[in-house]
Amino acid sequence: MPAKRRLKYLRKMKVDDLSDVMRIERLAYPYPWSQQNFLDCLKHPQYSSWIFEQNNSVSGYIVLSIAVGEAHLLNICVHPELQGNGWGRKLLQEAEWIAKQHQAENCFLEVRVSNQTGLNLYSSAGYNEIACRKAYYPADQGREDAIIMAKALF
Repeated sequence: MPAKRRLKYLRKMKVDDLSDVMRIERLAYPYPWSQQNFLDCLKHPQYSSWIFEQNNSVSGYIVLSIAVGEAHLLNICVHPELQGNGWGRKLLQEAEWIAKQHQAENCFLEVRVSNQTGLNLYSSAGYNEIACRKAYYPADQGREDAIIMAKALF
């Protein structure tokens, strides 16, 4: 059984949160996840979905897939108005803590090659580039590559 979460501003995501999540997702990303993507994650036990709240308002979220000793950070987002204040780093630390509570030994993620802010965050948090997924993300001019990064949690 996972230990109690550490921070008061994080709670489990519920279906009722999806309108707020979708609002932030559309503000933050040019190619947002669909509401169905989030619903699918909420339905299956290998996914762990969390809401970042400030002043009783949804301000971001984390979605992880955790199975067989590995975590995969699928989506991490902070409302654009709150970005640049360290919340992304705090949410990343929380995602790693959640993964550890489920006995994940490693955490993997993909990041757009053009996302320098994300690459800087993940590198500074101890993630290392392990591969490239060609044409992984949709882009204005076709598809964009993703860098796969990994970090040992234990």
